[in-house]
Amino acid sequence: MSHALQFYYDGKWIAPVSTATLDVINPATETVCATIALGNAEDVNRAVASAQKAFPAWSVTSREERLSMLERILTVYKKRSEDMAQAISLEMGSPIARARDSQTWAGMAHLEEMISTLKRYVFDEQRGDMLITREPVGVAGLITPWNWPMNQIMCKVAPALAAGCTLVMKPSEVAPLSALVFSEIIDEAGLPPGVYNMVNGDGPGVGEAIARHPDVDMVSITGSTRAGAAVAKLAADTIKRVHQELGGKSPNIILPDADFEDAVKRGVKGCFSNSGQSCDAPTRMLVPREKMEQAMAIAKEMAESFKLGSPTDENTQLGPVVSDTQFERIQALISKGIEEGATLVTGGLGKPEGLETGYYVKPTVFGNVEPQMSISREEIFGPVLSILAYDDEDHAIAIANDTPYGLAAYVQSSDLTHARSVARRLRAGNVNINGAAWTVAAPFGGYGQSGNGRECSDFGLTDFLEIKAIIGFGTAE
Repeated sequence: MSHALQFYYDGKWIAPVSTATLDVINPATETVCATIALGNAEDVNRAVASAQKAFPAWSVTSREERLSMLERILTVYKKRSEDMAQAISLEMGSPIARARDSQTWAGMAHLEEMISTLKRYVFDEQRGDMLITREPVGVAGLITPWNWPMNQIMCKVAPALAAGCTLVMKPSEVAPLSALVFSEIIDEAGLPPGVYNMVNGDGPGVGEAIARHPDVDMVSITGSTRAGAAVAKLAADTIKRVHQELGGKSPNIILPDADFEDAVKRGVKGCFSNSGQSCDAPTRMLVPREKMEQAMAIAKEMAESFKLGSPTDENTQLGPVVSDTQFERIQALISKGIEEGATLVTGGLGKPEGLETGYYVKPTVFGNVEPQMSISREEIFGPVLSILAYDDEDHAIAIANDTPYGLAAYVQSSDLTHARSVARRLRAGNVNINGAAWTVAAPFGGYGQSGNGRECSDFGLTDFLEIKAIIGFGTAE
């Protein structure tokens, strides 16, 4: 990582003002794999000034000019895809096969979708003698997470650029290596100086400075609900737009008419995907009360079938969680589940046998979980599944909606009409029926404490645009 001790702004790699550094820990080995610079408010000031200087010219570029630039980024991204996969695997412990096929692929897929979106997006709409036009918000501050680094970086950077915004990005300091690779990609693609800027750092040092900065017109953050609330408070004094994609505690309702064994297996797989480190993971499985024992037996067998191991092994399915802090939080919540009386079906406290080095968590399933238990209400962000019982359909929907979150929900049924009716009653921004394939064309974002705004495709592009009405523009010819 030749640029690990530098930041990127004004089209160049530049030494930071701050002298602080941070060791990046490989979660599979618990050893230092890189050392990065940590920025401060003055570093942010410089990056914002660079973005602000570049905005007038970039904001008035044509659709064709922005498309050309996005396509150049895509070309370089594809060329550097293996470098990206290796960086993601190293920094967050993602199994290398998954780092290639899911993590790195997601960034490419979002960029391809944004290119397609920009080609067809309607920026101007005539209504009589009035023109409704959509223009870039301005300088965007982007704060991205560690769990899906390229998915979330591209979900923000691509629509910001497509809209005509300039930007300052703060990637997660826990997993910053992929962002360094991405910044090298941007540099090679040849964006005009100041359009894209990147400052590494932590929340107090850089994230807060971006959120409160008077020359930042919009902040988009993906992170915890606590972090999202803090950003909103800091942004309030300057009345900037705040876009938040935050936590989740997603329900997975398995209806009585579902193929039960298949639905339970898919539910376990979905919960444990990415070592459980996905904000939309189906972590609350709701089953008919009379099928609780059957659900626990199927889930136990499925959980114990996962291959844990080194992220460098092509056959590994579950790697470690990202950090010691995350590991300890998961352990505390597993302990809470046991203390509060849930049935520990498999997994539990401690590390898996043979994986004592690294932040590995035993794939864990709890049954007979009650809605008020901590493991049913708190986002665990690890491979931990809670199975709850319901008495009838109305009861299932009530349990599903009994959460401050509303990011995603899942419904399983052999009757599509039935599943559709249940999906409409769930308070979530994204509802998946019967394990339908994920698509980058779907809007992503949540209700309640899961945030506001939407990412992906034309929905994401729209959130980086202001609406202007020009009255008396003249009738269309």
